[in-house]
Amino acid sequence: MAVAELELDAADGTGARIGPAPGGPPLGPPAGEEQRIFALVRLRGRPVGTVVGRVRAGDDPASVLAEQAADEIDVPDAPGRPPAGEVPRATVVVATRERPAQLARALDSLLAQDHPDFEIVVVDNAPATDATRELVTSAYVGRGVSYACEPVPGLAAAHNRGVLLAKADIVAFTDDDVVADPHWLSALTRPFGEDPALACATGLILPARLSTPAQILLESHGGFAKGFTARRYDPAHPPADEPLFPFTAGRFGSGANMAFRRDALKAVGGFDPATGTGTAAKGGDDLYAFVRLLAEGHPLHYTPEAIVWHHHRERWEDLCGQAYGYGAGLTACLTALLVRRPALLPSLLARLPRGLARARAMTAPRATGAAASGVPGAHGAYTYPWPRHLSRLERRGLLYGPLGYVRARFAVRGGSLPWETR
Repeated sequence: MAVAELELDAADGTGARIGPAPGGPPLGPPAGEEQRIFALVRLRGRPVGTVVGRVRAGDDPASVLAEQAADEIDVPDAPGRPPAGEVPRATVVVATRERPAQLARALDSLLAQDHPDFEIVVVDNAPATDATRELVTSAYVGRGVSYACEPVPGLAAAHNRGVLLAKADIVAFTDDDVVADPHWLSALTRPFGEDPALACATGLILPARLSTPAQILLESHGGFAKGFTARRYDPAHPPADEPLFPFTAGRFGSGANMAFRRDALKAVGGFDPATGTGTAAKGGDDLYAFVRLLAEGHPLHYTPEAIVWHHHRERWEDLCGQAYGYGAGLTACLTALLVRRPALLPSLLARLPRGLARARAMTAPRATGAAASGVPGAHGAYTYPWPRHLSRLERRGLLYGPLGYVRARFAVRGGSLPWETR
């Protein structure tokens, strides 16, 4: 399945036009009689939805998908973007480990941002070789990119190192396996300038490639996207449609596309170093930070205009590991919250029955035949295919998460946050 961007109203007056997703392969002619295309739909630059269409040989893909978008998407009138200068200064932190080729692709996209004032900090997490350091020092130093090493393994520890080194008040985080839209950082940081009370912002994550069954299955399972409507989550006014708020952390965003007000994040202890990829907890560092800030009364803002294109893992084995890790990371996050803020226990227990029902629905196996071939973009509908094997792995991960967190906590016991030892 090809991945593309479809602009419905090009600025030059030429009408609809289509191009490949950033970081993805070029759009070529169909290999057979038709080609399936997953497209982000924009209106004068603003993302408004996605479509999955079939384009036959000889057809104009832009016209075919634009017609489909008109039928499937309630496209609002979209004014132009605000000036790029109306944004606060920012530090972008990219944690990485032994993936220099992917890191170079991500850094190139970050250096092409239209944000007027930012720096990039690459945090090399428990490296086994000098490959990352050599890449950054040989190709990127002097271009606004700095290198740091964090010897303690785990994504949370690497992110905390980035918080320590950040020179800006707003710290944005993304991963080494993404390609950032040129407007990503401006869109992600602008809400902080507009709302002094805001502590966290998240953005839209879309697939850069859908070339293998594993990639398509992950995206049809919900992927990382959280919709195309901007939303403010305010603990002072809990959303009526989120009965599990604030414990539905996965609804707020993901770690590949998030930003924080540095002082607010440090005030709650940063990321829990016993969570995250690279620890026995398997994940949950981003979810922990979201809920921790919301629990302290800080609002969170989601904006679909802040887009990164994520390179999903290609192999079935990797998808199996992700399914297990998603389950483990969720319950590890909840365990971390109760350990570090026990006052949340009554609130969590009150929501536990609904939470268990939601977990069963999210991890339930679903048919994978022709009738349920999967439509990437149908996020949160729970109608996507999900093989029984992956369902079992995800549920096993849910059971393992608390134990994984305890193991990870013992591994980092005695350690302190980087800004406490400076």
